[in-house]
Amino acid sequence: MATVAEQTIVARTALRLRDGGPTTATDLARTLEISRTSVENALAQLQDAGLVADAQPLPGRGAGRPARHYGFSATAGLVAGVDVGVHSVRVVLSDLAGVVVAHERAPGLDPDADAATQLDAVVAAIDAAVATVRTPHGGLRAVGVALPGIVDDSGRVVASVILTAWPGVDVARLLRERLGCPVVLDNGVRLAAVAEHHLGAARLVDDILYLSVGARIAAGIILDGRPRRGPHNAAGDIGRLAFRGIDEDTGQIAWRTADSGEEVFALAESGHAEARAELTGFIDELARGIATLAMTIDPAMVVIGGGMSLAREALLAPLRTAVMRRIRIPVDLPIVAARLGGEAAAHGAVVFAFIRCADDVTGLPDLPPPPIAPLEDAALVAADR
Repeated sequence: MATVAEQTIVARTALRLRDGGPTTATDLARTLEISRTSVENALAQLQDAGLVADAQPLPGRGAGRPARHYGFSATAGLVAGVDVGVHSVRVVLSDLAGVVVAHERAPGLDPDADAATQLDAVVAAIDAAVATVRTPHGGLRAVGVALPGIVDDSGRVVASVILTAWPGVDVARLLRERLGCPVVLDNGVRLAAVAEHHLGAARLVDDILYLSVGARIAAGIILDGRPRRGPHNAAGDIGRLAFRGIDEDTGQIAWRTADSGEEVFALAESGHAEARAELTGFIDELARGIATLAMTIDPAMVVIGGGMSLAREALLAPLRTAVMRRIRIPVDLPIVAARLGGEAAAHGAVVFAFIRCADDVTGLPDLPPPPIAPLEDAALVAADR
């Protein structure tokens, strides 16, 4: 991502209008510390690209004709983030300023269906989400897809124990042909970590360990503000290695006293002695794995996501104690619940699409991704703008 010094004047102008709201050419020149002529040239290019338009001036006290205001055309297009799984397909649609305008959930993919049928279901979910957007917006400019599996740098699925029909299929190309815009893919837990770093519990924290704890355990790692992939694109795929008691073939957590972690928690809270003992053992084993990973990468924060994060302090309080007992050195290591929960991967896929497809989204490859505002925050963001 380009630094401020490396950004073009056009990108700097677009960034100020996108994140700062409508303003005048004079104010832009003052804020960006460039000449008014440079600002006017940048505005002309942005208007030609459909990214900037005249904006209604704010009420002022001065007499005379108000100065011409310019605003970022957030509704010129849409960017989608899709979290694909067998339990659900979640679709998040954002405008070009990062405000989420739609958030839909469709049935999950049939794990026994072939790849073509599964891709049909993904396209149908995206089309249905786009159809819910009531205000006028441009078409899709890019789509990011989060999925359970290892994805290489080219966007091909290398391996997946859940979507077993996808490895070897050029999913990105097939979706691109169907949707008419660029499509990029990455591992869902990695993108969940991106979301928590970009707009969730770990904002402003550049070194985090994100752990998804649900039916399986997987990690996403952010180092120096960037998601860690590794030369084999497998960074974070540690569930079956770092945590004992997990099925070596499927990666699923094996429970004795109930069918799911949620049910084990419920039994433990009701006083079921065996469930309490199982839960205590699970948390201690989880702490052992977290301590091992934490002492390997030395994160500034651990974020717990996935279905079991919904237990909040019933999980986190004993987990913090167990982790620090394992580490045995005086370090400040916050362990917090994910803010976005099950919605993290879809929102991370939006961020990923903005980053990887910047040239297609805005024509400005040096324009950083916007601060994504989830749907519940969208009304407040729109009011501020």
